[in-house]
Amino acid sequence: MAGNDKFRDECGVVAIYAHPEAETLAYLGLHALQHRGQESAGIVTSDGMALHIHKAMGLVADIFTEKRLARLRGTLAIGHTRYSTTGDSALLNAQPIMVQSNKGTIALAHNGNLTNAQEIRSRMEAQGSIFQTSSDTEVIVHLIAQSREHTLPDAFADALRRVEGAFSLVMLSRDRVFATRDPRGFRPLAMARIPAQNGSTHDTIVFASETCAFDLIGAQYEREVKPGELIIVGPEGVSSRNFAPAQAQSSCIFEHVYFSRPDSRIFGRPVQESREQLGRELAREAPADADLVVPVPDSGVTAAMGYAAESGIPLRFGLIRNHYVGRTFIEPQQSVRDFGVKLKLNPVRSLLQGKRIVLIDDSIVRGTTSRKIVRMVRNAGAKEVHMRISCPPTISPCFYGVDTPRKAELIAANNTIEEIRQYTGADSLAYLSLDGLKKACHDGEKTTYCTACYTGQYPTNLVDVEEILPAAVEKP
Repeated sequence: MAGNDKFRDECGVVAIYAHPEAETLAYLGLHALQHRGQESAGIVTSDGMALHIHKAMGLVADIFTEKRLARLRGTLAIGHTRYSTTGDSALLNAQPIMVQSNKGTIALAHNGNLTNAQEIRSRMEAQGSIFQTSSDTEVIVHLIAQSREHTLPDAFADALRRVEGAFSLVMLSRDRVFATRDPRGFRPLAMARIPAQNGSTHDTIVFASETCAFDLIGAQYEREVKPGELIIVGPEGVSSRNFAPAQAQSSCIFEHVYFSRPDSRIFGRPVQESREQLGRELAREAPADADLVVPVPDSGVTAAMGYAAESGIPLRFGLIRNHYVGRTFIEPQQSVRDFGVKLKLNPVRSLLQGKRIVLIDDSIVRGTTSRKIVRMVRNAGAKEVHMRISCPPTISPCFYGVDTPRKAELIAANNTIEEIRQYTGADSLAYLSLDGLKKACHDGEKTTYCTACYTGQYPTNLVDVEEILPAAVEKP
């Protein structure tokens, strides 16, 4: 499949406080965040007395029918949509995770990855703790339960101080919603408000991984959850505390390159602006003598708009994406070359015939899909294919909530750009420089970004990257 050579998105989380249809708002929020994970989804609600949960494998719209949502009726809710590995244990790892603890019943949903989860887990298991899942999120639940602090907010803050890595978290208790980000602010999490209606005394407070979720439910964006901040929303209103001092900020720049929707505002900056600027910088750094700019849909579209605007070369949609490809399909018995890519993308021959094409994509991971797409464009009659990538070569895995291949599988970690060009079959190949990437995303103004996947320089202490297997601890 064409999408298999992309980084897997980490997760999306949403939380709703004080709304008569909290479960429906959570469902709609998850629907807007579906691009962040398509393997499983879950919602936990509170009616003020008890928590109710439903989670399953599949897409949000398939899991939550009207009848199912009616059983989850509540005024508080959290939700989660996730990319997970396949297998029998996958549903066990679906979130939110709900547990009965000495601090009451709580539910937790996590976007990110804890770099010291395995160490904490091993220590806890040696002391007799029993884990139900392979998700690193469960470590936080155990830390809350074992905390010597007496109140849930204090116990949560205590647990957060003990974990390292990337986390944007929402948590639900019987009468409160909690939202927090790690001290470095790796992953996004924003807060919005729906003014009180129909005689209600409380505004509805909403949290979500991306602001596009607010637009769908009519919530007004207020601000980001700050790195190292814990926000608690309860009967007494909204309160905030710092569970740890904010550290040198290292927000994931790949949110702007690929993960987030273009209509979202991430780390205080519109994604659409960043991506157009990526394309403009790329056109300045790596011009091409060509007839058409053609994006690889959908991830290359916005950068291609910027490249075309800066270069003056017309933009045309020479590859059409089929948006209705299910997860199962019947392959013809006689093998069709590049069938998986053809299933998702089809060339517009009348546009490409005899033309010199600048093909724009956001990244090359293993290179296998890029090779097939170049071949497809050439077979459709293109005279030349010049590939341009709107980020630098990816040379290192991410351990902060993105499911990336090991270093040995990353084509740019083991090959020169010329070798990658030869492998893909493009007439020329150029990547955006690291400086160009930072400039396009306004690095250092409102946000300082993590670029470890392009540099191999990680902002937190890690063991040698080859010792960390992405499958060792399930990423939420």
